[in-house]
Amino acid sequence: MNPFVEGAFESKFLTGDAYRSLNAHAGFFSRMLPSLSFYSRLFLGPVRWLCSLAAKGQCDDAAWVYASVWVSDLIERMGCPIEVQGMDAIDAVDGPCLFVANHMSTLETFMLPGIIRPRRPVTFVVKKSLTTMPFFGPVMCSRDPIVVGRSNPREDLTAVLQGGLERLEKGVSIIVFPQHTRSRRFDPQQFNSIGVKLAKKAGVPIVPLALKTDAWGQGKKIKELGPVSVGMAVRYCFAQPIAITGQGKEEQAAICNHIASHLGRWEELDGIEA
Repeated sequence: MNPFVEGAFESKFLTGDAYRSLNAHAGFFSRMLPSLSFYSRLFLGPVRWLCSLAAKGQCDDAAWVYASVWVSDLIERMGCPIEVQGMDAIDAVDGPCLFVANHMSTLETFMLPGIIRPRRPVTFVVKKSLTTMPFFGPVMCSRDPIVVGRSNPREDLTAVLQGGLERLEKGVSIIVFPQHTRSRRFDPQQFNSIGVKLAKKAGVPIVPLALKTDAWGQGKKIKELGPVSVGMAVRYCFAQPIAITGQGKEEQAAICNHIASHLGRWEELDGIEA
């Protein structure tokens, strides 16, 4: 039996091809002091709970999903509606795959496990600093991520190819953010082809993922702890899996086009809604 379908809370995103918030409403405290409201609930809730489990060696996949969905619930309580499209693509692959996405904020790192892991085993490619941070570090390490330094591209490529092959051979899919850093703006020139290279070497498909998560902004001193915007929509869209043929240039272009087109559409939509 799938352990993630037993409880309604953990099954939040097991809603077929799409999910859309039915009741995203911010209370008085959240409207007046949004960042204080969100971070106090985040650190006293899912972060503290998951870190306590990680310290005991009990941070398993079920706990990871529960905490991830908990964070999604907190975002909705900030009045930020969540929309996820194309989730059928997660199930469309027979075997492991790569999810290749743009990287906008810390929020997708928290939310994606609750969306993807109930359907298939998954881990991340993460920068080394995330594995050594207080609170986040022990949890991230418990997920057996692929760790990169982000200072030497050649070393990072080797780490991703070697570590990626090991995990894919175990049936674990991988989430890759090929951008050099988090950004609200998508620049295809800064979106490297490391995901395509790994997929080609491993012989696995890629599921492109466009996301808009700037409701959780970037901090000036600590990037992971930026301002939280009440009422801003959070959006994800998975594309159907694509197989890598040839050198992968066409597939890289298709991934970039999927991301760029959705970001442009969402900006227009959110501008109209605003």
